[in-house]
Amino acid sequence: MSEVSVNIEPALQHEVSVLLSQSDSVAAALYPGEYRRPITAESLAKPGTHVLIARLADRAVGLCVLFERGDGTTELKRMIVDAGVRGAGIGMALLRRAEAQAQTLGSQTMLLEVGTRNVEAQQLYRRGGYKPCEPFAPYTATPISLFMRRALIEAVSGR
Repeated sequence: MSEVSVNIEPALQHEVSVLLSQSDSVAAALYPGEYRRPITAESLAKPGTHVLIARLADRAVGLCVLFERGDGTTELKRMIVDAGVRGAGIGMALLRRAEAQAQTLGSQTMLLEVGTRNVEAQQLYRRGGYKPCEPFAPYTATPISLFMRRALIEAVSGR
């Protein structure tokens, strides 16, 4: 397998829409009903939002989104890796690149929310050094949400 590259790319591209659709399909299978919040590429094309795309041989195979929160924290959302390449380190490559970008933005802490049924994602985040935490604004506790955080200073010294 060729080497993965992860870079910030424009939200308004077909590949972003395809990967977001995959993310929505996974969420719909795990969480039918009221708690799902679909995201479109158009909604990501705004200041303070950064779309990171993982590519293998120029093919988009993964995505995550960073939201600047303006308080020294950055939120990671919508991590998805194409099912055909899972297990190849793409999720961790996205996570580490997202942390580096958050630090570039001046963030000290990365926050995220992951579904309680999304065991694969939870395992990735735990391997990446993320620990459970209380819900952070604007979220409130729900029966399907797990909130996690990582101090980014640890990300530099403890990779």
